[in-house]
Formats: sequence, C-alpha cells, structure tokens
Amino acid sequence: MVSKRKGNNINGWVTIDKPAGITSTGIVNKIKSAFNAKKVGHAGTLDPDATGVLPIALGEATKTIPYIMDELKSYQFCVKFGEATNTDDATGEIIHTSSKRPCDNKISTILQKYIGLIEQTPPNFSAIKVNGTRAYDLARQGLELKLKPRPLFVKDLKFLERIDEDHALFQLICGKGGYVRSIARDLGIELQCFAHVKWLRRIWSGPFKVESCTSIDRIEELQNSSALFQLLQPLELGLKDIPFVQCSKKELGDIAHGRSVRVNSNNVGSDTKCWIQFNGKALALGTVEDSQFYPSRVFNTEN
Repeated sequence: MVSKRKGNNINGWVTIDKPAGITSTGIVNKIKSAFNAKKVGHAGTLDPDATGVLPIALGEATKTIPYIMDELKSYQFCVKFGEATNTDDATGEIIHTSSKRPCDNKISTILQKYIGLIEQTPPNFSAIKVNGTRAYDLARQGLELKLKPRPLFVKDLKFLERIDEDHALFQLICGKGGYVRSIARDLGIELQCFAHVKWLRRIWSGPFKVESCTSIDRIEELQNSSALFQLLQPLELGLKDIPFVQCSKKELGDIAHGRSVRVNSNNVGSDTKCWIQFNGKALALGTVEDSQFYPSRVFNTEN
C-alpha cells in the first residue's frame, strides 16, 4: 500500500511497533502527516488487532517494498483451544466449541505437518479478492465462501510454551502471503478441539526487527520537530539482505538514465534480483546477466 499526495520528498524507512486497534493504512496516514511526506507505504499488512513490526517506506524507499514483501517474516502468537470463530481470531463470533484439550506431545508432533511448502486456505475474513470483491465484504454479508488454498513456505513453526490448559504460545517463520489465523484454525481442526488466534505479534520482517522499532506515539510527539528526522533510517536498510554490485564513478550517469553497465558480478547469480551502489549509496534495483547490470528501478534521491 502506497499513499501519494503533495508534500516533501523524503526518502528512507521508519519502523513502527504497531499497537492493536489501528489498521496498517492508519499508521501510514499518521507517518505521512508527521513527516509531511509526498509518498509513503507499508511493507506488509498487519491485522488491526495485531501488533509488532510494520516497516514504513518513504519516498524512493517505496520502490523496495516488493523486495521486503518477498522476505521471511516471524510471528509470535497465542492460540486459544476449544473455540473456533468466524474470523479465526478473538474479534469474531464463536461458531464451534469443544471440551477437548490437546496434550503437549500431540501439539509438537502435529506441527511438523506445517513446515516446508504447504497449502494454506486464507480466512474468510481476509483481503483476498473473489470475483473482484474482498472476501471480508462477502463474509460480512453472511455469504458462504470456499477460498482456494494457496502455497506458503514455512521455514519453522515452534511450540514455545503451554500457558495453561486453554492457551499455547507459538512462533512462526514464513514467506509471503501467510495467515497466522489459518495456522491456528487448522491446528484446532487437526487436534480435534477447535482453535483461534488470541493475539498476534510480528517480531521481525526481513531486516526490520522489533527491537529497533519506534512507537507511533513517539512519532506524533516529535511531529514538526527536527528530532523526528533522527528516526528516519536509510533507504539501504531495506536492501540489507539482497545481493549488490558496485558501480564506478564514471558510470553514475548511465545508471541515473537507466542504462546498463558492466560490473563484477562474482557474488550475484545470473538473472538474480539485486541492487547497485556507489560508496554505500543505492542507485538502482535490477538484475545481472553476463556481468552486465540492467536497472529496473532507479532511485531518484537527489532532491
């Protein structure tokens, strides 16, 4: 999601520890207002009641959002056993109950089914489009939905703690497009006890960690002050986990005009997404083929 309007050309990242009770778009609007920024977007939606890492890109950093979206993300979440809801989280209406409760060994054993490349059916209350309409709009109308399963790469799913008989804490590391609510729902079905997400927190997303996040309250406190811009992180932070190649000074003009240049590509595979830099400054995104860098998105940061 990227929002544009009249404002200042500001480039970089602000990483917010999103509180519960506000949408990701709501956070974008607050950042846009605080910085009076021309272009702002977030790199991965969190549900309104979810908390944690929400990377916010400003200006030219918005060009790197697709790269961040493709990176791994990690979540901690609490599952409540014994109740299924129509939203698969605590905000929904309870639709099924059970007096059964799984033992810890059974939980640990079943988790192995959810690691690797799996097929996951999104929640009915999700932003998935069905014939051009958001699934959550159809679900709110009481319509019966049969969403198609989607592939999801799960690197790890850990059972961290049994809080009490009704609740357990988990940690998930997954790729793009994962729904933690679906994990909880499916666990409840597999364990024959029903379940939903009680709470959810994203603890990292690609290079962005919760430990380095700023609160939205802090952003609003510093609005219209020079101290606000000390919270702005460089555009290059979003490219930290992506391979790069070097540019020489004489080739700066070619890159600025979107022309390909010859590079040393020993650390970048053919047709691999990468970026090119000069003295640590990102110049463009692109790919390398036969030691030639081909720009696809050029960063216009000289303003």
